[in-house]
Amino acid sequence: MPRKRSARLGSRRAAVIRPASPRAANGRRVWHLAVFPGSFDPVTYGHLDVIRRGRALFDELIVAVGRNPSKDELFTAAERVAMARDLVAELVRQERNDGLASVRVEAFDGLTVDFARRRGATALLRGIRNLSDLQNEVQQAVTNREVAGLETAFVVAGQSFAYTSSSLIKQLTAMGRDMRPLKKVVPPLVVARLIEKKREGHPVLHRLMVSRDGAAE
Repeated sequence: MPRKRSARLGSRRAAVIRPASPRAANGRRVWHLAVFPGSFDPVTYGHLDVIRRGRALFDELIVAVGRNPSKDELFTAAERVAMARDLVAELVRQERNDGLASVRVEAFDGLTVDFARRRGATALLRGIRNLSDLQNEVQQAVTNREVAGLETAFVVAGQSFAYTSSSLIKQLTAMGRDMRPLKKVVPPLVVARLIEKKREGHPVLHRLMVSRDGAAE
């Protein structure tokens, strides 16, 4: 029989029906652990939306903070992990753990599939913002399944998160005098950390400013 659980919609509560987990050949229930990988540089409301929805799909969720070698890092790995842990803890407190998956945040190096296999994951969790994301993510998902035997579960981002990206957030931080627009895409904790990086004159933000000034000439 499907398992009923309650989930909050604003101040109201609604019943959520989650299919019973399949059982292995020995009759024991299969534990579904998913890994949600990313650089999280920084964590956005879009990331938190994926985590929130992923908690209803799996038994356990690992937010895996890695490094994207094709991008310059604004925050160190330790800073990103710390922010993610604080924000995930707040999210879990708000949802009161009503039958939803537990979440932990871990840093990792190397390939995502290697980390996922070490943790015994049954799937990767990925958010899809737009058609461009879909094309890239499907190609990667097929590769992960063929090479590592690891499935990928996709959740489609809400309309308000469709074009939020770390690159856009860094540009807004570097070039904007008014930081208030950032409050629409990242939590207050992240806004405060971004302001600190701007005041410090972080090299990544400085390069963005220089590139803008060069393009304007």
